[in-house]
Amino acid sequence: MEPVFIWWIGEGGVDPDSMERLRRHLLASFERPVVLWSSPERPRDAYDPRRKQHLTSRVLKFLLEAGPGGGKVLGITDRDLFIPILTFVFGEAQLGGGAAVVSTARLAQDSEPFGAALVTERLAKEAVHELGHAFGLVHCGTPGCVMSRSSSVRDVDAKSHALCDACQERLLEPSGGGVIR
Repeated sequence: MEPVFIWWIGEGGVDPDSMERLRRHLLASFERPVVLWSSPERPRDAYDPRRKQHLTSRVLKFLLEAGPGGGKVLGITDRDLFIPILTFVFGEAQLGGGAAVVSTARLAQDSEPFGAALVTERLAKEAVHELGHAFGLVHCGTPGCVMSRSSSVRDVDAKSHALCDACQERLLEPSGGGVIR
């Protein structure tokens, strides 16, 4: 069973306790080995000075090239992310691919009075969501499913931490994914 590697690629300091909580959450969600991985390398060409954000396609390319190899690699950053057609994204993954990235930059919005605990909860949800894409899952229309779309932190907060039954079944299919419902 291929492992999932979690790699802090942010510019600020990493919170080891948050990363360990995330590791345990992903272990429970995907029932496969989840490893905290570390390297001093960081994506160098992903920053767009006009937008003052990082382009996710370049971050994903970096993760695949510089990552541990084998399995899936999930980059966690504190930098704001974008794709050209959207103002921002919480994260992105290659559908059925080897890399995913999630940012805490926007997940920290409107987090008071809960602070770091709420950001960690949101991070766990978005990490499952993006890794779900890496494992071949598409967006889900089932209310509360972690694979539903999120365009705001309110949408993230409204999700559960888990895949709905249909997404869980698709995850276990040999084809590794399903169709949009």
